[in-house]
Amino acid sequence: MLLGKIAFFVLLVAQIVIRYPYREGMKRTNMDNQEKGLLFGLTVSGLLLPLVYIFTPWLSFADYIPPSWLPIIGIIMMVAGLYMFWRAHADLGRNWSSSLDIHVTHNLITRGVYQHVRHPMYTASWLMYLGQALFLSNWIAGLGGIIGFALLYFLRVPKEEQMMLNEFGEQYQQYMTKTGRVIPKRGFTSQNA
Repeated sequence: MLLGKIAFFVLLVAQIVIRYPYREGMKRTNMDNQEKGLLFGLTVSGLLLPLVYIFTPWLSFADYIPPSWLPIIGIIMMVAGLYMFWRAHADLGRNWSSSLDIHVTHNLITRGVYQHVRHPMYTASWLMYLGQALFLSNWIAGLGGIIGFALLYFLRVPKEEQMMLNEFGEQYQQYMTKTGRVIPKRGFTSQNA
């Protein structure tokens, strides 16, 4: 479906544009083999498989015809995910890194979307990959990204939270009691952190 293919490219370009100002944080200094493998797997499943689906007939055996509303729901999820992705980067600023690193000037950010969830970029990714699964009408290209991301999420987040606990101790422990990992514990209130 053409709409889904266009949505994929909008998603791809928007993520690059949003992340571009924060590229200084992309220095990967602390990436072990597991993390490299997970990021490679996500690149294959979430980027290369959709590109193969879009530009070749190789995955056409896994095409399906969705109900007309399904890609629209996927695009809405993608837009919500992109907003959260942008907001998380804006709130985190120069504290962002693509690898599990604590910088010398690293601060614990608990404002903006971080006052509701500890990992809004993962929230954004769940929304974007779920959306991709709905707007790409191919079982492999659509679901590949969510499978690759799920592996990364479930293997990386416990390490990330332990790293934050080691660095920020009781402050992070208290923060954990007030926030959910990717879904708010409480509704979006005007709590200040």
